[in-house]
Amino acid sequence: MESQVFKAELVFLRILLPFSMGIIAFYHTTSASLVYWIGLLCLISFTILIIVNLLYKKLKAYNFKSWTAVLIYILLFLLGTFTCIANKQRLNTDYFGIKKQAYLRVWVNDEPQLKSGILRFRASVTKSYLPQKSEPTESIKAIGKLMVSVKTDSLNPIRLSYGDELIIPARITEIAPPYNPAEFDYKSWLASQNIYHQVYLKQAQLVKTNTSQGNQIIAYALALRTKQVQYYRKLIKDDHAFAMAATLILGYRADLSQETLSTYSKTGTIHALSVSGMHVGLIYLVLNWMLQYLNRNSLLKLLKVGIIIILVWLYALLTGFSPSVLRSAIMLSAFVIAKSFNRQSNSYNIIAFAAFCLLIYDPFLIWDVGFQLSFLAVFGLIYLQPKIQNWWHPQNKWIDKLWGIIAMSLAAQLITFPFSIYYFHQFPIYFLISNLFIMAPIALLMYLGIVILLGRFEFLAPIFEWLIKFTNSGLKWIADLPLSSLSAIWISRTELLLLCVALCCFTVALAGSKKRMLLFSVACFMTFQSFTVYDKVEAIYQRKIIVFNIRKNYATAFISKQKAIVFTNLLPESRGFKYFIQPALDQHKIKEIICIKGDKDTTIADFKLKNQDVAFYNYRINRFHLKYYDLKTTKAHVENLDKKKDGR
Repeated sequence: MESQVFKAELVFLRILLPFSMGIIAFYHTTSASLVYWIGLLCLISFTILIIVNLLYKKLKAYNFKSWTAVLIYILLFLLGTFTCIANKQRLNTDYFGIKKQAYLRVWVNDEPQLKSGILRFRASVTKSYLPQKSEPTESIKAIGKLMVSVKTDSLNPIRLSYGDELIIPARITEIAPPYNPAEFDYKSWLASQNIYHQVYLKQAQLVKTNTSQGNQIIAYALALRTKQVQYYRKLIKDDHAFAMAATLILGYRADLSQETLSTYSKTGTIHALSVSGMHVGLIYLVLNWMLQYLNRNSLLKLLKVGIIIILVWLYALLTGFSPSVLRSAIMLSAFVIAKSFNRQSNSYNIIAFAAFCLLIYDPFLIWDVGFQLSFLAVFGLIYLQPKIQNWWHPQNKWIDKLWGIIAMSLAAQLITFPFSIYYFHQFPIYFLISNLFIMAPIALLMYLGIVILLGRFEFLAPIFEWLIKFTNSGLKWIADLPLSSLSAIWISRTELLLLCVALCCFTVALAGSKKRMLLFSVACFMTFQSFTVYDKVEAIYQRKIIVFNIRKNYATAFISKQKAIVFTNLLPESRGFKYFIQPALDQHKIKEIICIKGDKDTTIADFKLKNQDVAFYNYRINRFHLKYYDLKTTKAHVENLDKKKDGR
């Protein structure tokens, strides 16, 4: 009986799973006509279910409940598929990239970011102008999103904001796939945001109209955030502290340095820099405490819920409605409303409802790393945190509270662990210490930062700035400790799946004392370990040559075992080296890297550079070819020497 009630409460979780599977299964489809067939199947399935419901007794439908359930799951799967295909703008006949055009009418669809003289922003296309001999006047309807990069005038840079309408030359190019091993897949990342084309322009090629597009509420929110960022800039003198304040309170990350990001990433506190669940939760805790006097009767409780939700959404407005804050605001709103009307409401059902609403609005969010990690972390806090906390019951009140914080950190880290190492390729060893360290400072920074903004209490700014510096210094000290993080961890999708299954089964086994589940989890762990051992053994015996595809630069890696000699004109600390070359070396488990420019003869083990020739084992390569090897639209060239006896 209890299990039936539990299943009934998890209605949205049971809806979310097949709906999500439908999105994942047909995400890569390229057939536009498929949407009509899927729509027809949805209509047929829905009609059958309506008939079964209306004639339930006459058809004796209670005799085949399982088949009815299967049909419902099929309908939800098809609805997920339909939503995915219908939202794929590239498959629409009005997509701007299908036909040739001379100009495009677009509007700025996010907050433009200026870095190194290049202004970048996402744009939504509304019209396209057909090529004509004279000035183009004929326009047709067009849809789609476009990534725009503008080289600004150094003396008089153009100023753009959300909603500005522009007319630009249609010199669009399709976003290129990654050309080098382990390189960040920029094409797939933008495709998950419905962006498939880009354009590079000079400032003089932009024509700004006098009209404005977009959502007026979002435009107001972004303008409001810009004012708050400027206010922080006026108050806070230290650049790093200002960037941290703007990121932590307002979600504005444009000025955040790579050094700060690296420190927070190494210590496992990167979540503190993403204005999301933790930040919204801190606001909720204070509001709930401040308004607890309204708990006297049901009417006042309803008023309290209304005030909390309004203030949470006002904070979302203050942050410019950033996606992470919107996720958290929707989740918290659903949680507060559900708990106020029904204290026994299931928390899993609430987070499933929030995820379902977001996926209906944008099905491609399922590929967003922030979306995945935030919902996983919340699930871990709901499911794992109470179980971990039950491991120990300290008698001292303060130790018990400290243990509660440790349990919370362990739960969030454990549940997100597989995806964290898959996406970010590192694991923070001292995450417990660093999370305990920042718990109080981050809460104080949140409250101080908001108070300064709302009350314009400028006298608190020095305290605010000092606290930021103290937090950053403490985390940097932890990040600089020996073995602060395990880096260069590369696992495949198969290994990710094995690790996820193993951890899930292990958790369920411990929670329910199920021996079979425990044995299955151990088997999955052992299989995962065998994969990693095989990768390490393969790395010990590897011999490869990788010719990288890097514009305006050259690089070739000669790999022998876990040592690489890199023939390149890039410095190891340069951005190009870290972006194009380092990931491939990490993926191949390289422990020693020697960089040479090729300006003098060099002999290192089986590598010999003399005159114009490079000798590596049985391979002979002309040095000129290494410098000017132009792959253009092809991927990096990889030779596996350990699988060949000889080659030239």
